[in-house]
Amino acid sequence: MDKPFVLTAAPLTAPAWAPFGWLPVADTDPADANQGLEFAWSDPHLNVITHSADEISRVGQSLICDRLYRHSTHTQALTPINVDSVLVVAPLSAEFSSPADREQLKAFFLPKFATVVLHAGTWHWGPFPLGAEPVNLLNLQGRGYERDNDCVDLSLATGPVEVLLPSP
Repeated sequence: MDKPFVLTAAPLTAPAWAPFGWLPVADTDPADANQGLEFAWSDPHLNVITHSADEISRVGQSLICDRLYRHSTHTQALTPINVDSVLVVAPLSAEFSSPADREQLKAFFLPKFATVVLHAGTWHWGPFPLGAEPVNLLNLQGRGYERDNDCVDLSLATGPVEVLLPSP
């Protein structure tokens, strides 16, 4: 499990993102009525959170994804409001019991002001900034997320994951 699994951050598109959540659309788009937010504990909460480069490891220009989190009771919406970022996700069904499970991981380049909604239970890492400046995120999630915050340590479960960043 010492050899890193390499992911390249892909552009964010609705079809590519669909297994993990959805991308908001204009209120005039007929697809606007197709999705909804889920808060099993009736506890939606909106705030601004920050992730910084010192929270993660780097190897050269790549970022190391060493753990994933998920919240089973609510959807989560994230919008980077100051810098571009990168996000790694996996579907709810991912078990991370062997290195082969890393094949379910996907990395996405998340431009400033792009909003993603995670389905309840979607595994996620980040969003983290591409550079030294911390990413500020408009964050909509359940207020009780700390009681609903599963974590898998990839360095123990499946081995390291290296995330290649998009070229400038």
